[in-house]
Amino acid sequence: MHGPVSAAWSLVALCAATGAYCLLRMRSAVEEQRRSAGGEALMGFGMAAMAVPAAAFTPPGWAWPVYAAVFGLAALRALWAARRDRHHLHHLVGAGAMVYMAAAMAVAPPAAHSMEGMSMEGMHGGTGVPAVTGVLLLYFTGYVLLSGARLVPAAVAVGGPPPPARWGDRPELALACRLSMAIGMVAMLLTM
Repeated sequence: MHGPVSAAWSLVALCAATGAYCLLRMRSAVEEQRRSAGGEALMGFGMAAMAVPAAAFTPPGWAWPVYAAVFGLAALRALWAARRDRHHLHHLVGAGAMVYMAAAMAVAPPAAHSMEGMSMEGMHGGTGVPAVTGVLLLYFTGYVLLSGARLVPAAVAVGGPPPPARWGDRPELALACRLSMAIGMVAMLLTM
């Protein structure tokens, strides 16, 4: 799951910053923001941990099944929450992708955990099922494109209502947070 070192550290920074912002959103006055922010913070920090370059830290073999179990529980929670709000289906797909990547890393030979300097042809490293990886790549790429398109009108809107006073209550920042994690997910899936 690790590409070139500089790209991996950039992904760690992006995901950790997104996770930190999601923790801030957990203090929101808007109930729905609080409800989804916890799962998104878990996703951001989990992705940051998975993206740490193998040259800096290689998790022990037991860590991957633990990641899979944690994100499996997050997927169950998202499935339960999807009864109230369809948005949680995206959380379900994200948590499922994390389970998939952790399971792929658990069964991968140790050499596949360190892919620094590999060419794009050898990037797959023998981890994961190419069809599942491809479906997840299509989903997250589509999500990135749609979310980016939805952010453009928010950025150029003039004369609309003033933004909420609290950072955790800004829906466009929550969307940007989800967009950042989806971009990170695409990057991680590409390096599997």
